Amino acid sequence: MFKQPLNTDFLRSTHILMLKNPTTMGVVWLSEIGKRIRLERIIDRKTKRTVIVPIDHGLTMGPIAGIEDMTDTINKVAEGGANAVVLHKGIVRAGHRGYGKDIGLIIHLSGSTSLGPDPQSKVPVATVEEALRLGADAVSVHVNVGAANEPEQLQSLGQVAETCATWGLPLFAMMYPRGPKIKVEHDPTMVGHAARVGAELGADIVKTVYTGDINSFRKVVRGCPVPIVIAGGPKMATERDVLQMTVEAVKAGAIGVSIGRNVFQHRNPIAMTRALAKIVHEGATVERAMRELKR
Repeated sequence: MFKQPLNTDFLRSTHILMLKNPTTMGVVWLSEIGKRIRLERIIDRKTKRTVIVPIDHGLTMGPIAGIEDMTDTINKVAEGGANAVVLHKGIVRAGHRGYGKDIGLIIHLSGSTSLGPDPQSKVPVATVEEALRLGADAVSVHVNVGAANEPEQLQSLGQVAETCATWGLPLFAMMYPRGPKIKVEHDPTMVGHAARVGAELGADIVKTVYTGDINSFRKVVRGCPVPIVIAGGPKMATERDVLQMTVEAVKAGAIGVSIGRNVFQHRNPIAMTRALAKIVHEGATVERAMRELKR
């Protein structure tokens, strides 16, 4: 990973400086190395792309189909080739597997429930330090640009970004245009604005919705100076729709997907994850990916 051998004397002296003064450049240097190492746990180091499966829906929606048994679900998406999962802190404490295929861990720091007065008003429910103690490879923050409490959500994202920079922890920002002024959530202008907000405030990876066609989404990617992955959204009509959307997003410049319900609620989550991985990491066509669903 490193371009030249590590200088152990320099590391030792930097560690001493860090203990004496946590604002030294040594800390910055070490945190950047830490971030690079952790990013390689959630983004394939060869393809520079990623398949992330968010399984944080239990807080928002309860134990919906596909996530009643979290250990089983995580096992299946890991077996299918997902690079990382997104979980809330309590699930990590209650359900660490301790076996099976390894998979990157992103701990979600935002929350709201569908039963609350405004489900779009996300609030902090965990901290970067908690995530580090739980072994996270990254953290994620959800921001609904246009929501009633947008100022507080933006403030939270900015603060998390600062803390992540200190500790060398990658920040995955879920950026959606949602609120009273948002008439069409997939409008390219709105999506582009939401994605750019994530980059402006320090995200390392931005997740947002697909705009529906390659050309419009390419503009979203061009306007966001950090890597973008697409969301899956609600359960789609057909699995082909999910795969077609993935092919188009990758062609437009996305580095991958962050798809939850269309994976863990699929009749065969292993095969669906594998099909997405074929597209993202190998450039497979929709037809080629569809064959993975029949294996």
